[in-house]
Amino acid sequence: MASEAVRGFVLASGSPRRLALLKQIGLVPLHLAPSTTDETPMSDEQPGRLAIRLAEAKARDALRIHFGQVILGADTVVACGRRPLGKPPDSDTARAFLSLLSGRRHTVYGGVCALDQSGKPHHRLVSTVVSFKRLSGHELEAYVMSGEWVDKAGGYAIQGRAATFVRRINGSYSNVVGLPLYETASLLANLGVWAET
Repeated sequence: MASEAVRGFVLASGSPRRLALLKQIGLVPLHLAPSTTDETPMSDEQPGRLAIRLAEAKARDALRIHFGQVILGADTVVACGRRPLGKPPDSDTARAFLSLLSGRRHTVYGGVCALDQSGKPHHRLVSTVVSFKRLSGHELEAYVMSGEWVDKAGGYAIQGRAATFVRRINGSYSNVVGLPLYETASLLANLGVWAET
């Protein structure tokens, strides 16, 4: 697809983190199309497959309004083993998630789906392994009280206070924040969407 045939793209997300990451590398969407996709995992659904399925579902939500444009959907799934940890609905769940992650490794799956101008999906799946230190009771409670866990997959934000919990990271940092930038930029470039100069 010739780059001149595409003037921009639509971001099928209302996430301020994803928008900020894209702007950081000069990829500014023409439109934002937040999705109302149900993010409930299917029975026995693998975390990576869940991330890809939700990324495409979000993009297809936007397709109804923005057909004929490149549409980018993305989803982040934090998993402890095969168990996906979604966005905690309350502080008790956030506390339980953080207790589970304390002193352990977990995997963050970033699913990215770009629909080309004909609506054909193009996928990328990125996984990043994150190792948390063992959290003290005070650290855990202070983090829960901060409220930073709200609307965060797995109940934490690596770009915030939880940065002090991370002993080691293997893979894409931006993926853990909310969008794997290398893979996303490559995917969009293949569809004719380039960073602004």
